Amino acid sequence: MADVLLTHSYHLPYDPKQLRKMQPYPPLGTLYAASALRARGISVAVFDPMLIEPAAQLAKALEMHRPRIVAVYEDDFNFLSKMCLTRMREVAAQIAQSARSAGATTIVHGSDATDNPGLFLASGFQYVLSGESEETLANLCGALLRFEDIGEVDGLVRMGNHGSPVFSLRRLASNPGWQTLPAPSRDLVDLEPYRAAWIAAHGYFSTNMVSSRGCPFRCNWCAKPISGNKFHLRDAADVADEMLALKTSAGVQHIWFGDDVFALNAAWVQEFAAEVDARDASIPFKIQSRADLLSEETVRALKRAGCAEVWMGVESGSQAILDAMDKGMKLETVIAARARLKRAGIRACYFLQFGYPGESWEELQQTIKFVIQTRPDDIGISFSYPLPGTVFYERVRSELGLKRNWIDSDDLSVMFKASHTTEFYRAVREALHAEVASWSAPSSANVLRNQELWQKVDAMEPGCRNPAAHDFPRRVCDSSAFVSIQHLAPAVEV
Repeated sequence: MADVLLTHSYHLPYDPKQLRKMQPYPPLGTLYAASALRARGISVAVFDPMLIEPAAQLAKALEMHRPRIVAVYEDDFNFLSKMCLTRMREVAAQIAQSARSAGATTIVHGSDATDNPGLFLASGFQYVLSGESEETLANLCGALLRFEDIGEVDGLVRMGNHGSPVFSLRRLASNPGWQTLPAPSRDLVDLEPYRAAWIAAHGYFSTNMVSSRGCPFRCNWCAKPISGNKFHLRDAADVADEMLALKTSAGVQHIWFGDDVFALNAAWVQEFAAEVDARDASIPFKIQSRADLLSEETVRALKRAGCAEVWMGVESGSQAILDAMDKGMKLETVIAARARLKRAGIRACYFLQFGYPGESWEELQQTIKFVIQTRPDDIGISFSYPLPGTVFYERVRSELGLKRNWIDSDDLSVMFKASHTTEFYRAVREALHAEVASWSAPSSANVLRNQELWQKVDAMEPGCRNPAAHDFPRRVCDSSAFVSIQHLAPAVEV
């Protein structure tokens, strides 16, 4: 029996791309919410559908725990939850309906619910919690369990008498004390299926943790419905303690830090490295960061602490596009950071984005050239995706039709007037991924395949142009001729 059954709506087999990658992580944000409830004396169980079929297994969980409240509390630290995928909406609605049928009160929290509370209320949820909601979830559940008047709860949305959502005076909740919450309640999920999946696919076991929450940078395409521009940083000693516990008690062999931006505070990174050293807590880990945060001193400290891989939000190899994105980054900074990471023996990987408004074939070729010049160890390519609350979304809002969200993480449909079609961007993505992969597995077969993929791009480009595309940044050149991959650029030593 449990007062509250916490769950989330991400099921790995519903996302073919992520299923192929097979890098599942427990729902960290959900487990932090569980810790907040436990701290109030509320009994909690967690139903984790990451690796098990949601519908049938949820029915069993409802029968076993007989909760008075079911809360779909999405993992705010997982980029997949932030993508607001329609497949997750469908699972959330199914959970709400099953919970209501079992007599439970239903609550939902997440990026998509924050953006579209009316949609989630209509699908069967009675309460939507927006913003940083661990404490407001505890407040709401406490009132419901005690049959008390709910009163004014920050970030709460419910359906009014006239069938329209009613919002709290404060639309988004904040949780300035998040960094002092108890550790996420990992004991409420079974880590063994995660361990088995990782070892079978990769030969080691990785799990997730975070040292911070939020991001203060203001890239105009980045949706931040939960924390806005706030940034919370945990104590370095506490983070090192958690690393040590995962290493020694859980047998974890690798860590993914799910922070939006790691290493924002240079002094903290130095302190963190020292705390890890003092505990012998070092374990290989990967992070997401920005090139302009990766100074020589920071890179040395990251290496000392065990950092093996850094993913940088490079986005584009065109300075004009970076400026149009309000990225606040110079390409020279990326080149320097990539060189520092290479010297330190840390893998340097790029997040790239295709199709941002104003990016023509010329700018896209600059991105290809930049990747070939600087030779990152890996790349991840997405397409510009307009989500509510961003400058980018407002720029293209009038062009959006009925489809406004991706189905899964490999959908990548372009839903506004980009310079080229979705099919063309997919062809470029396939060719550039193959190009980068061939650097670690050079062979005549790979060279031939790469040539064929780039020839396909060359043939497709003229017929895939959109003459009505946006033109926000200033053009850097007028030529639209395809440049052979062999002539784009030689690799530079970094």
